[in-house]
Amino acid sequence: MTPTNAASRATRTAGVAYAGGAYLLWGVLPLYFLLLTPTGPWEVVAWRVLLSLVFCLLLLTVTRGWAAFGAIIRQPGLLAWTALAGVLIYVNWQVFLIGTLSGHIVETSLGYFINPITTVLLGVFVLKERIRRLQWAAIGIAAVAVIVIVLFYGSFPWIALSLTASFGVYGLIKKKIGPAVDAISGLTLESFWLIPIAVVQLMLVAATPEGLTMGSHGVWHAVLLGFAGVATAVPLLLFAAGTRRVNLTVIGMIQFVTPVMQFIIGAVVLGEPMPPERWAGFIIVWIAIGVFVVDLLLAMRRGGRVNVVRTT
Repeated sequence: MTPTNAASRATRTAGVAYAGGAYLLWGVLPLYFLLLTPTGPWEVVAWRVLLSLVFCLLLLTVTRGWAAFGAIIRQPGLLAWTALAGVLIYVNWQVFLIGTLSGHIVETSLGYFINPITTVLLGVFVLKERIRRLQWAAIGIAAVAVIVIVLFYGSFPWIALSLTASFGVYGLIKKKIGPAVDAISGLTLESFWLIPIAVVQLMLVAATPEGLTMGSHGVWHAVLLGFAGVATAVPLLLFAAGTRRVNLTVIGMIQFVTPVMQFIIGAVVLGEPMPPERWAGFIIVWIAIGVFVVDLLLAMRRGGRVNVVRTT
């Protein structure tokens, strides 16, 4: 093996490790948030926003990224896009926390199972992209799965659909501004725009009979809650490092680690109800994913383009 090939292989290995680490961390996030009980979803998201901003500001200082950050904030167009991205990621975080802390982790996993397929669909209608037959097949099968869950399980999967819609559009925005906005600067600005929402949420929670939980349930709870910024930023940075080092097809395969872990946590570890009708819906979704993965492999062999998104 030549030095060049060895270096290339080492780079790919590191990329898989970085990306895999990101998706593993995203997969165990439900367990972390459950440890924050009795903190509710509205307070958790508020602290997540504020502490993510603090952590990102520290990272900008350590990595000497202020020059790049300054160049971004001098462009009104980029600022507007980061503000919209911030609103979308806020919706995603809030719905995810509501689902996780109300016993609907399985449904959150459904949202991330169908998220790659949703991204392809958005590419067709928003970016006017042409997609392959197998991608259309995956979209159709996923739609059947949602219909089965609604009709036979008797519950509209609003959590799953809200997650996939918000993150799908968020992914389109990140794709648009990605070349001009690095990961740390982007998350910094997105968190900054959400400060008013976070402050209002904390004020509203403080006005309830239960009040804020930060600092009122022991040191260990405060430390765990204070870790929310790191838990948010680190997977995103690992993901960014991974995507710079490996083929997007590899990322496309790894991304299903997160919803698989979330499904196991919800259905197996926590014992959320899985009646036959719900199993039927998920099995149909997994068939759609199988078609999607086959399409990814064929695209890789042909040198085609692959659509990949990141996760909460």
